[in-house]
Amino acid sequence: MQNVLDKLKDNLQLVYRKAIDADNALNQLQQQGKGKFATIFAENSPFTTRAKRFEPYVQEVAGNMDTFIANDFENVDMNIIEPQLTLIVQQIEALLATLTQFKATL
Repeated sequence: MQNVLDKLKDNLQLVYRKAIDADNALNQLQQQGKGKFATIFAENSPFTTRAKRFEPYVQEVAGNMDTFIANDFENVDMNIIEPQLTLIVQQIEALLATLTQFKATL
């Protein structure tokens, strides 16, 4: 399980760095009168957050990770852990895909 946690943390750090760069680019676009949209992700995304910048989404994933890491993995039911882990992976994947698309459009 430690390998999984380490990999998730590495990916979250990568997403965070990309999100900072993307948010800076979005700020510049907005100053130019571009980038008029309500949220980055639609309601059917794996996020409960609704924001115009990436950092709040990264914060949601980090909060989910904190909750996941707090589990006592030796004494917890896998039916509880698996949905938490699936959500975190889906969120990271969605962020990475969207950040990559965004960077390609710049």
